[in-house]
Amino acid sequence: MLLKINPTNPQERHIAKIVQILKDGGIIVYPTDTHYGIGCDIMNKKAIEKIYLLRQRNKNKPFSFICSSLKNISLYAKVSNYAYKTMKRFLPGPYTFILEGSNLVPKIMLTKRKTAGIRVPDSAICTSLVLELGNPILSTSAVMPSGEILNEPSLIHEAFGNRVDAVIDGGPVPGMASSVVSLIDDVPEVIREGAGDISSFG
Repeated sequence: MLLKINPTNPQERHIAKIVQILKDGGIIVYPTDTHYGIGCDIMNKKAIEKIYLLRQRNKNKPFSFICSSLKNISLYAKVSNYAYKTMKRFLPGPYTFILEGSNLVPKIMLTKRKTAGIRVPDSAICTSLVLELGNPILSTSAVMPSGEILNEPSLIHEAFGNRVDAVIDGGPVPGMASSVVSLIDDVPEVIREGAGDISSFG
């Protein structure tokens, strides 16, 4: 299913339709403020395993996930005062912050060091989906096995076919990866330079 959703003012009935797919263990492709992402409900282990197969990815490399707000992050990660102040300056935006996960995060979403990559994209569609679902959504770029990243909804729909349950057409996205910054032990470390200004992380 290819479903057009307004990126600035998402239609409630469309969001509800996509969220029902997530609740039923489905896999969706959705726009963020960087790439189109593949996602599912992070509380659904079977759906997560399907995405590992789809992305041909090693299970030792957990996926990031999307929260709706900074307040929402504090349920799923241990957020120090330093981390909170830092993220408040940059979110919502094109950043993935590495934090220690809380007990609410399924083990399959955590690294061996119990850390998780967490995003709050500047995207009304992402925020609406997470709020309506009530859980964070897994986030990984819509990448073909060849390594090509797809950012055109109709091409994504064609490429993935029935391996995903729905593709949201939310219009064009920048097509640049997020910057990944670790805030573990209150020591900022840039893991990957992508979209967004990272100069203040030294």
